[in-house]
Amino acid sequence: MKSFTYERANSPAEAAAAAARTPRAKFIAGGTNLLDLMKLEIETPSHLIDVNRLALDKIEPTSEGGLRLGALVRNTELATDERVRRDYGLLSRALLAGASGQLRNKATTAGNLLQRTRCPYFYDTNQPCNKRQPGSGCSAIGGFSRQHAVIGASEACIATHPSDMAVAMCALDAVVETVRPDGATRNIPIAEFHRLPGDTPEIETTLASGELITAVTLPKPVGGKQIYRKVRDRASYAFALVSVAAIVQRDGSGRVALGGVAHKPWRVEAAEADLPRGAKAVTAKLLADARPTRENAFKLTLAERTLAAVLTEARG
Repeated sequence: MKSFTYERANSPAEAAAAAARTPRAKFIAGGTNLLDLMKLEIETPSHLIDVNRLALDKIEPTSEGGLRLGALVRNTELATDERVRRDYGLLSRALLAGASGQLRNKATTAGNLLQRTRCPYFYDTNQPCNKRQPGSGCSAIGGFSRQHAVIGASEACIATHPSDMAVAMCALDAVVETVRPDGATRNIPIAEFHRLPGDTPEIETTLASGELITAVTLPKPVGGKQIYRKVRDRASYAFALVSVAAIVQRDGSGRVALGGVAHKPWRVEAAEADLPRGAKAVTAKLLADARPTRENAFKLTLAERTLAAVLTEARG
């Protein structure tokens, strides 16, 4: 691990300003992803800004009837909160499917959204990777691609986003709250938060330099049957081959987001109009522009069958 300097921030604006004035600075909270990447020298921050002392660890109701989740709320606390389990069961189920209990006790809401891909070529510093070293090439293209993206990828990167929580947040229409180095705040709809790779796969979100996540807001509960189903190679401690986050209403309408298929949680609202027609009609639109490899083409069928199982469960 390369050497670095360290400080503890006293306010969100102070943390953002410190990150902006220090080249290659990183925020650290739970550190469940960042520290691993630092040990491998994939991430080499010159300066760490500890945000754990900031008052961003509360789950609070909003005036609109939703919930405001502080950026430092631990995944365990979020998954087990009575209000989340009752009104946003989709989120609770996704979190519990996402990691071991030990990791959930440390991982934070903001950190979960910001975790980096688990592509094996990204983690292997002997292999070219545009996400790790821009312009070096993508080893996954033409390599072992079973776990990789089938849609939204580019000639520069076919990695997938690993977060289960983010997929649920996408279906729930969450909004990410941030503060910038100048103290200004903004709200980013979750659908606009993560970026597709394009020619710059190393830029994974729409956050500006130094911008700090302070909270995630969930809108007023929409009710319906909420289901998160994750298909993986083993029953635990594995990332999704395909996951489905669905909210299904009594009349058959609803929302669907997929994980494990793209560089970001994948939702196409136009496809949701076909929910009453069944999984085949929905996935035909959801994955209309899919470009799978020979090794991961099975994900198209798997997504349809997983959604079909979810709809069957939702409709009893």
